[in-house]
Amino acid sequence: MNLIIWLIIGGIIGWLASLVMRTDGQQGIILNVVVGIVGSWIGGWLIAPLIGGAGFMGYVSAFLGAVILLAIVNLFRRGRVR
Repeated sequence: MNLIIWLIIGGIIGWLASLVMRTDGQQGIILNVVVGIVGSWIGGWLIAPLIGGAGFMGYVSAFLGAVILLAIVNLFRRGRVR
C-alpha cells in the first residue's frame, strides 16, 4: 500500500513541477512519476536539511527537488533553463 501512495504522490509532485517548468506537454505520466520520485530524493538530500523535512515541508522539499531536476534536464537538453 505504501508503494502505491509513494507513486501517486511522486506523480503529483512531478506533474506540478512540470507545470512550473513548462515541460508538461513533453512528458507523460510515467516521466512525471519518475521526476517526482527522483526530485524527492534530490530534495530530501539537498533541501530538507536546510528547511526541515518533516510533515508538509517534506513535500515542499520534494517539489523543489523536482523543479531543480527539471531545470538541470532543460539545461542539458536546450542549453538554457526556461
